Amino acid sequence: MQQPTVKPNYGIDAPGVIRNLFLTSIAILIIPIFFPVIKISSVIIETRGLYWSAGGCMLGGILMLIYSLFGKFRHRDRMLKYIDWTGKEQVLDVGAGKGLLMIGAAKKLTTGKSTGIDIWNAEDLSGNNLQNVTNNAIAEGVADKIEILSENAMEMSFADNTFDVILSNQVIHNIYNKEGRKKACSEIGRVLKPGGAAIISDFRHMKEYEANFKSLGFETRKHPADYLTTFPPLDILEVRKP
Repeated sequence: MQQPTVKPNYGIDAPGVIRNLFLTSIAILIIPIFFPVIKISSVIIETRGLYWSAGGCMLGGILMLIYSLFGKFRHRDRMLKYIDWTGKEQVLDVGAGKGLLMIGAAKKLTTGKSTGIDIWNAEDLSGNNLQNVTNNAIAEGVADKIEILSENAMEMSFADNTFDVILSNQVIHNIYNKEGRKKACSEIGRVLKPGGAAIISDFRHMKEYEANFKSLGFETRKHPADYLTTFPPLDILEVRKP
């Protein structure tokens, strides 16, 4: 009997944020339903305007969920298209999560290898752990082309000039201090080979990342977000090391 095929599962991005948006929407919605008018001493407050706030929160949660289930696959493909693949590349995915970019890159390779690093923060992605990214690589048939390591983007163990391609999506903003983000950009620059490319995508601090790479003498080009496939909108920064 043929064994059932295990399907890859790339999780829900920022599950806590999506949950909180839905819960906030419900909580706000309850107020005008049960308390259409609130009287505080001589002040009368009509609460019907809160329907708009509730709708905004609900819409934000829905759009984030659509991105997690559908949009991020198109966004991955858009990021990967900025590389002229030969199949021999050494690739690094900074903040691999459940392996969407790392595995997508591995499918472009013949003799090359795709490496993913992460600190596996459960708040960033549902089911975010090393076992699940390994399962996805096996399900996608690229387990022999990948390597997965537990490492911090601000302090990588790789030698200088190791990778031809570096990828990262919605990761660096999770470093909450500016100096830490600058260190992560510096580490990406350090381990990227001369002539190599880094493709960085995020929804905040993109001008800051661009300035960091320019200060290292790298060439940069910013590509605007595709508003139909990403929420929050994700710009793409293309970085080339001279």
